[in-house]
Amino acid sequence: MLDVPTEMLDLTDRRLINRLQDGLPITDTPYQAIADELGLSEADVLTRIASLLERKVLSRFGPMYNAEKLGGGLALAAMEIPETDFERVNTIINALPEIAHNYQRDHRFNMWFVIATESPEAVEATAATIENATGYHVYCMPKREEFYVGLRFAV
Repeated sequence: MLDVPTEMLDLTDRRLINRLQDGLPITDTPYQAIADELGLSEADVLTRIASLLERKVLSRFGPMYNAEKLGGGLALAAMEIPETDFERVNTIINALPEIAHNYQRDHRFNMWFVIATESPEAVEATAATIENATGYHVYCMPKREEFYVGLRFAV
């Protein structure tokens, strides 16, 4: 969730966000099941999710896939970008469909992003594409082992 004043969220929005963090039920009508749990209509659940996305309370709402189990490739990547060129490089990287998310850090390596591709070989090809388009080196750090950390933000 982004920095949104909590007064922008009513109690129902908060209950919905908290419930969605636990995942969707495996059923033919998952939104109806959540609506029933929260005492809402399915239309209200869908309208509220759309509103939360539109207001940028939620930055993304959708499934998370395990790229490796689907035969794909995944790597954390970092770049060292001069502040004066950060926005240009950011725009180039965010335009690529292989970029899962991108964020800035207060560090020598100030741009970090995840490369998710259809094959392990395509990770390096994507890094090369970024290097050619930006003129900066991409440091790829492929995942060696996965750890699951359940993370919830109560709102």
